[in-house]
Order: sequence, then structure tokens, then C-alpha cells
Amino acid sequence: MAILVDNGTRLLVQGITGREGAFHTGRMLQSGTKVVAGVTPGKGGQDYEGVPIFDTVEDAVRETGANASVIFVPPPFAADAIFESLDAGLSTICCITEGIPVHDMMRVTNYLGTKDATLIGPNCPGVLSPEKANVSIMPKDIFMPGNVGVVSRSGTLTYQIVNELTQREIGQSTAVGIGGDPIIGTDFIEILSKFEADPETECAVMIGEIGGNAEQLAAEYVKSEMNIPVVAYIAGFTAPEGKTMGHAGAIVSGGESTAEAKSEALREAGIRAATNPSEVAELVSEALGRG
Repeated sequence: MAILVDNGTRLLVQGITGREGAFHTGRMLQSGTKVVAGVTPGKGGQDYEGVPIFDTVEDAVRETGANASVIFVPPPFAADAIFESLDAGLSTICCITEGIPVHDMMRVTNYLGTKDATLIGPNCPGVLSPEKANVSIMPKDIFMPGNVGVVSRSGTLTYQIVNELTQREIGQSTAVGIGGDPIIGTDFIEILSKFEADPETECAVMIGEIGGNAEQLAAEYVKSEMNIPVVAYIAGFTAPEGKTMGHAGAIVSGGESTAEAKSEALREAGIRAATNPSEVAELVSEALGRG
């Protein structure tokens, strides 16, 4: 099985006529994803690569039965794009956009709590379930279908670790990039709980970063609630204190936000914590009993 996106996903692309939206729509179509609609205000009635374009998400959902969206809308307008998808009743929303103001995301997350929907991101690579649905900017060729779920704050590390899993012939059920901003729609715990509930996901990989306490909270959840094994890696062992490292949320602000402290908390919870990205695949192989 897969979580969040699968063969039943009918995808709508917000910002389909922009440079990034158009490029990645083409890649998602090549992956076999059912891209049923695009939305760009003022361009309704046109199409891109055979995908009909609508002026509003509401129109697109009504005409095509779309149930998920991916957002490539510029930062000043991205929050409104999320609100539009939420109001249209879409169940899964992936916001790829980077640089959304924190205040805008505060409004979004407050409204999200009133809806039955999952928001992935912003500032994330999206979600990919191999050979089922690609709602992301992730390269499909490094994936293979299997039983390992991957959840990550880092897009680049997701690609590296997934590729190393695939090279060991360890397939993935779904890979989810939750994003590295200070305020995001979905955290580690929500995704890990979905992997735990998926009967075909037999192991989970969690890729964290310096900054905040999301990994420590996830460790507590894993220890008390999860039965499938979890392997983790925390990026940023050499990060200097007070300096943002790539993502807005990746900043060491105290002892508990360092990679060392996070890794120790994971180990205390019984989670296999790798010391470098290449070790993750080895630990997953051991967790699955492959030696």
C-alpha cells in the first residue's frame, strides 16, 4: 500500500503555467500520475500537455473530480492557494513553494485545524509512492516500490537515502518530504502514524535536521506507539550555533536542537540512529532481517 497518494490520486496543479509548475507537471505526467487539472487564474479554458486549465480550484474539482493538489504558486500568493484547496475539499495538499511568510503560515495552520485534510509543506519536495503517484519534484528513477516508508525534513537527503535503499533492492512504500520551514502543515508524528497503520509498510526512515524539537517529540511517539522499526538520521553534526543551515527551521538555538542531542534522544527511544546518510540503508537492511 501507500499513504497520502496512490493509484486513486487525481491531481490538480496550482500554478501549472509557471516555469516550475509546467516543468514538474511534465515530469509527474511521465511518472504515470493522473494529473487531471491545472489552475491559473485568467487562463481557464486553455490546456497544458492535454491537461485542462481552470480559473479556480472549485471549478477544477467540480469538473474533474480532483482529490489532491500540488502548489507551485509564488510566495506572496501561496497561502491563498492553500486556502482555496482547503475550501474545495481536497484531502491531500502539497505546497512546494519556498519563502512563504511565517505569518501567512500561522493563518494557514489555524484554518487547517478546521478541515479534514493533510497539508504537506511548504518548502518541501512533496510526496511520491513509487509506480502509483508522484505528487512531488522528486526524481522518480531513484525509487522502487517496496515496504519502507520515508519521512524527511530534507529534500536532498531524501534523494540520497532513497537511492541507497534502492541500490540495496530495498523498496519504498511512500516518501514524504514534510519541509524545513519553522511552521509546516504536517509533522513527523502524523506521517509516522500513517506508516504504522499501513499494513504493507514494515519499516520507517526518519530524516531530521538541527533546530526545534520535532525529532525528540517523534522519538517519544515511536517509543510509546509504534511497533514497526524506525531508522533515523539527523543532519547537521558540524553546524555552528546560531547559523541557519539551508532551511529556515534548521538553526541550532540551544543544546537540545543540536544533531548530537537529537540523535541521543532517538537512541534512548530505541530508534536506530545512523551517524551518516550512507549508514541508513545498512540499518534498514538489519531492521528488516536482511543482514
